[in-house]
Amino acid sequence: MSLQRRETLTSQLVTALRARIEGGEFPPGAKLPSEHELIESFGVSRTVVREAVATLKAGGLVATRQGVGAFVQAPTAAPPFRIDEADLGVVYEVMSVLELRIGIETEAAALAAQRRKDTHLAAMRDALERIAAAVEAGEDAVSHDLDFHRAIAESTGNRYMLELFQYLGSVLIPRTHVQTFRLASEPREAYLRRINDEHWGLFDAILRQDGDAARAAMRLHLTGSRERLRAYWEAKGGQG
Repeated sequence: MSLQRRETLTSQLVTALRARIEGGEFPPGAKLPSEHELIESFGVSRTVVREAVATLKAGGLVATRQGVGAFVQAPTAAPPFRIDEADLGVVYEVMSVLELRIGIETEAAALAAQRRKDTHLAAMRDALERIAAAVEAGEDAVSHDLDFHRAIAESTGNRYMLELFQYLGSVLIPRTHVQTFRLASEPREAYLRRINDEHWGLFDAILRQDGDAARAAMRLHLTGSRERLRAYWEAKGGQG
C-alpha cells in the first residue's frame, strides 16, 4: 500500500495505522511493524514513519520502548488530548491550533537560544539550506520547514516540548502552508523566500544565544501566518 500526496503523508500514515489499531488488527499490547517494515509497506520515508509514530504516541494510542519498538496501548477511560485532523480543513480551527503553536514555540525558541549545541545549529542550518534549494527548484519545502522547527524543539533539551511539537507540527504545518500560499498577495516563490528570511532571522538569534530576540522572532514568524488566515476568515464573514 503506497501513500500519495507528499504534503499529507504523515497524516495519511497516522490514519491508516489508527484504523488498524481501532479495527483490532493491532490489539492492545501488540507491537507495530518495525520502522523498516512500515517504510516498505507504505512507500514513505523514515522521517514520515517517525512523525506518524510520534503522533500516535502523543494521542495515547501507542507507547515506545527505546530500541524495541512501538506497542499499542490499552484504551484509557479519559481520552488523551487530540486534534481531530478532519477539523483542520476549517480556517478557524487551523488558526486556533496555530495560536497554540505560538504559545509553545515562542518559549521553545528562547530555551533553544540558551541550550543549543553545535549539532542543533548544524541541523537548523541544513534545514534552511534545503528550504532555499527547494524554493529555487520550485519544489515543496514543507518537510524541510518541519525539520527546522523540530531542530529548535530538540535544542530545548526538553523531551516533552519535542514530543508536543512532533504532534502539533505534523498535523498543522502542511495545512498552514496550503492556506497561506493561497492567501499571500505575492508570487509563491517570493512568499517562500520571505518566510525563509524569517527563519534565518530566528536562526541568527538562536546562534547568538539571545533568548529575547529568538522569542520575538518566532512570534513574528508564526503570527504572520495567523494574521493572514484571520484576515481571510473575517473577509468571509467568519465562515470556512
